[in-house]
Amino acid sequence: MNLADMLSYTDIGQLSRIAAAYRCECNGNSKNELIQSILSTITRRDVFESQVGSMGLEDLRFMNSLLFDSRDSFSLEELLARVQQSKFPSSGTIDSEHAPVNPPPQEPVMIKKNVKRSKPVKEKAVTESGPRETISRFKQFGWLFNGYSGPDRYLFQIPKDLKDRFKEVMERRLSAQVKGPREEPHAYRDEQGLLGEDVTELLTYVHHNEIQLTAEGIMYKRNIMQLLERLGVQERVPVRGEWRFGYGRHINDYPNRMSLLYDYCYYKGWLSESSSRLLLTAAGAARQEERSVEAPDKLYRFWLRLYRGAIPNVRALVHWIDRLSQQWASMETMRSALLPYIKPFYYDEPEPIFDQRLIAMMMHLGLLRIGEHAEHGSVIRMTPIGRSIVAGFNIDDDAIMIR
Repeated sequence: MNLADMLSYTDIGQLSRIAAAYRCECNGNSKNELIQSILSTITRRDVFESQVGSMGLEDLRFMNSLLFDSRDSFSLEELLARVQQSKFPSSGTIDSEHAPVNPPPQEPVMIKKNVKRSKPVKEKAVTESGPRETISRFKQFGWLFNGYSGPDRYLFQIPKDLKDRFKEVMERRLSAQVKGPREEPHAYRDEQGLLGEDVTELLTYVHHNEIQLTAEGIMYKRNIMQLLERLGVQERVPVRGEWRFGYGRHINDYPNRMSLLYDYCYYKGWLSESSSRLLLTAAGAARQEERSVEAPDKLYRFWLRLYRGAIPNVRALVHWIDRLSQQWASMETMRSALLPYIKPFYYDEPEPIFDQRLIAMMMHLGLLRIGEHAEHGSVIRMTPIGRSIVAGFNIDDDAIMIR
């Protein structure tokens, strides 16, 4: 529902609090006047952008986590968890570009003259802090509403039209930080279709070879090197003892792209790790005989689910990369714009998460190209199929549990 619809279901007490947040001048005893005044104020571009501009970085992260979610409703517990996820370890040391600005002080609703004012309803003062205070503040500005009836009355919703306006404002803010060349780079790398072809290559290699596994269920290095030679992209085998976990079952032992490929086939039920051997299942043998290219949207959806455990807002970050690289964009300026929204994952800092877990993997998935420009250095641009996939597919499943 849009804002006007949600306001019509809201009680007069909540309407008064929203009107006070925007300093509306209206009859505080008239629900219709409150709604009309709120709508006329909040729909003004200068007012809305001023409110977004007054949000602190943690509030922006919280809202950003909701913007690209396909669901319409959220439980209080889930919202509280997302507020907690928006508190990064380094949030106290941010640059002036993202420094929080205190919102204007709240004032009571201005009542028109000659209008009889009823006695204010005495409400019990409630002191809130932390995540609950954030939820209350978003309700006060009309950005979150409780469900209005039925089983949804304990869920929170964001007005659809305000969600779209938040995206527009955020895109303008981020776009102002991203630079890029007008001309094509002298060379670029494009891997469209290669990962889908390598699904068959992996299954074919397992079909034609007897592959022994270690006690930990890992292929021996000889088999890893042989498999890498068959794949469309060559990768370096991880150094023994290198810190790697959180992005796949065997990410500690297999290169990033190969690890994704292996996990995809495993979770599809095409590979079996049994009796210290890697074998094709019956379904895997049937898939190998097809020798067809795996659809890129299936690989993309799996990647989102797999990486969402380590990068909770991976969907939002992918959408921003998509929107900010419709044309060639400087990777350095893109990184600078998005780093405040990337939370460290243990020892994995935001920079390598952006470079290796997002940009590099999006290239492997065929979603974007990476080029080199004489003036701007590394540049990126979404591929046509990448724009289509990101715009048309949403993930509703829970993150895959890595065993």
